[in-house]
Amino acid sequence: MSGLFCFGLSYTAAAYIERHGAQFSRIAGTVRNADKAEQIAKNGIAGRAVDAFAFDDMRAAKSLSDAALLIVSIPPDAHGDIALRDYSDRLRQTSALRSIIYLSTIGVYGDHAGAWVDETTMPNPKSARSRERLKAELQWQDFGRATGIPVAIFRLPGIYGPGRNALINVARGEARRIVKPGQVFNRIHVHDIAQAIKAAYIRRANGIFNICDDEPAPAQDPIAYAADLLGAVLPAEVAFDDIKPTLSPMALSFYAESKRVRNTRMKDELGVSLLYPSYREGLRALFEQGDAANLR
Repeated sequence: MSGLFCFGLSYTAAAYIERHGAQFSRIAGTVRNADKAEQIAKNGIAGRAVDAFAFDDMRAAKSLSDAALLIVSIPPDAHGDIALRDYSDRLRQTSALRSIIYLSTIGVYGDHAGAWVDETTMPNPKSARSRERLKAELQWQDFGRATGIPVAIFRLPGIYGPGRNALINVARGEARRIVKPGQVFNRIHVHDIAQAIKAAYIRRANGIFNICDDEPAPAQDPIAYAADLLGAVLPAEVAFDDIKPTLSPMALSFYAESKRVRNTRMKDELGVSLLYPSYREGLRALFEQGDAANLR
């Protein structure tokens, strides 16, 4: 049997299960609480049966026994990765395990004032959240070296896709075009992450990969493009300095960094050809699929 186990049945993990889960004889994973686990166990994910457990449920450890692929998307804490802390002994005993993919963040690079970075750039995380992610990356790499299991670290930017995108925000009247001169971000469609996971698993990829689009762009540009697709009123521009006092700590940390992230290694070593090279292709596809149709 060839199983898939996900520490964190997240939005990204669900997209991978939906598109590529058929290759596994069994799919299992953890969620935050027993109620969510019961819901997934009952309804599955995208029509696929999934054994879901609360993170501290003892049955989760038993479900690792046939895992060939492990996807880790749960956030670490100040001490590092909680899955490794609680499950490392069990993982060492999982003889079927052939590939681990850890979902991290481009936030580990810190701020580069809009300059380009790649996997050779020295990490310099500014936020506590990104420092914790970098610590977890190092722990998983150490685990991979100790066990001989390939560990692919995926550094991800802002994730969008079905149900989570600028079209939804514009249609709900929740979009804000916050303008901070010189600020740019990368993004990635969740289906492109899914195909990168598939490629990394097939190749038993090891090392760090930036999984991102080709076109870093200001935060306000996808909002304007989404409004145009919907034929909606373009939200007014708001200067970052004017709205800064109202932003959450998470949003402030987002706007505190600007960089352009290269994805050459993803293309060359994983063989990934992006389905959505920029937010324009991604949002247009979502629009044509009617993603925000029921909100208009």
